[in-house]
Amino acid sequence: MTKTGEVVGKSGVLGRAGGGWPAVGVLAAATFTVVTSEMLPVGLLTPIGGDLGVSDGTAGLTLTVTGLVAAVSAPLLTMLVGRWDRRSVLVALMGTLAAANLLAAAATGVVVLLVARVLVGLGMGGVWALAAGLAVRLVPERRVSAATSLVFSGVAAASVLGVPVGTLVGQLGGWRAAFVAMGVVCGVVGGALAVLLPSLPSTGAVRLGGVQALCGRASVRTGLALVALLVTGHFAAYTYVRPVLEEVAGADAAHVGTLLLVFGVAGLVGNFVAGAGAARSPRGALLVICAVLAGAVLLMPVSGRAWGVVGGAVALAAWGLAYGGVSVSTQIWLMAAAPREREAASALFVAVFNGAIALGALAGGRAAASWGAVGVLWLGGVLVVGALVTVGVGRAPAAG
Repeated sequence: MTKTGEVVGKSGVLGRAGGGWPAVGVLAAATFTVVTSEMLPVGLLTPIGGDLGVSDGTAGLTLTVTGLVAAVSAPLLTMLVGRWDRRSVLVALMGTLAAANLLAAAATGVVVLLVARVLVGLGMGGVWALAAGLAVRLVPERRVSAATSLVFSGVAAASVLGVPVGTLVGQLGGWRAAFVAMGVVCGVVGGALAVLLPSLPSTGAVRLGGVQALCGRASVRTGLALVALLVTGHFAAYTYVRPVLEEVAGADAAHVGTLLLVFGVAGLVGNFVAGAGAARSPRGALLVICAVLAGAVLLMPVSGRAWGVVGGAVALAAWGLAYGGVSVSTQIWLMAAAPREREAASALFVAVFNGAIALGALAGGRAAASWGAVGVLWLGGVLVVGALVTVGVGRAPAAG
């Protein structure tokens, strides 16, 4: 091991010497682009359904399919690319995303659109899995936590800026224009990756046996359980946050947009704060995240009904601050738990994360149908409390 925390070898040295912060920045742009591509239909379901002659529920499959494909493709692609240069793989995957978005824009029926969204899932799963573990190869050890936070800031920024901007483009030029614009952005980011990333030869091919062996490591299992509980709990509740705010806080349409912006900005702040804390103590950072997140979700009905929109805003800001740190903290946990198998750990992380998104949305829908808007908060809060217990009793890596 070098004192930067990498395995001694040509690839590690080249990665740092030729990379630096511009390379980290373009990786953040890549995570922003893939998450925006995944979530783009959120604000466009009604025009998509109307144009293609399908229901909103059928149009919503464009989200479900992408998440499920990403969950499966992340570990599979990481194994299939073997020892290929990671820069070349990332550029190819961004090209796939660009083509997929342009195909979606040209779709004349829902089948073609779903094929395009399958390709988005393939590209997203691969880019996210590979990019998440590359920061450590691009900057000195003392900067790794900040670099990892910057890479994951792309995820948070997509929630704040990506989806609203895509929706605005769709309103101005039609939903097809939004997908064309996204295809162009993917192409530009792919070109930037080719220019700014150094050559990043694999430090070791990911094998199925290695992935299975990771699952047998207690600290890795604990980290994956945390991802599953936190992300499922969040999306079970957050998918239905608009009716929750309307019911418990009396928010109207104008309030909801502002409140969601508050959530997103708080999430960006939480991403960087949590990254610094997790570098010192992954367990300590996640104990705080779980406690704040559980409190915010479970107490939202109380604060909303007591103080109206202001109470809802306070709870939602705390929620965003806590959840904004989930991705970077759990990723740092897994990298610390598997320092020599970062790509395999990242692939497992992306697979569980995307599977949890789909499961959370499904579970939230069932809870909303059975117990109403407040019921989704109870479900989400209970799952986060489960994560808090898991952090306390599970095996944790010593340091990030």
